[in-house]
Amino acid sequence: MTRPDDEETPSPPEGYVPSEGRGAFSTLNGPYFHRAGDGLMAEQAFFALRRHANGIGLVHGGMLSAFMDGVLAGAVWRGTGKRAVTIHLSIDFLHMARVGEWVMGEAKLTRATRDVAFVEGRAYVGSHDVVRCSGIFKLMSRDR
Repeated sequence: MTRPDDEETPSPPEGYVPSEGRGAFSTLNGPYFHRAGDGLMAEQAFFALRRHANGIGLVHGGMLSAFMDGVLAGAVWRGTGKRAVTIHLSIDFLHMARVGEWVMGEAKLTRATRDVAFVEGRAYVGSHDVVRCSGIFKLMSRDR
């Protein structure tokens, strides 16, 4: 029997590279990948493994939520150059993602004040949106 830790992730989609330095929680839930580039749109992805799924083989809503929280935070970083913490996250689940699929995420900063950033994003598989979400993030003045 294959243990969940023994599952292999295939090579990421073209243009995506492994994400590192995201902290223990994300390292445990990943691996995550991001599209390198200078644009303001944050683009990330993960390959849905059995450990990401519920008992019927669908990617767990908690996994999608954690993934999108990171994608939105990435858009805050790209748009403001500041680290941030989530103060509100709203997610609409629209379609299913299954084990064996690449789940793609994208987000953009829609507005930022001195202290707070607003972002919107989506996760999708192929041509189907899986979730749409929005978030509000507290901008951090320093790393701690």
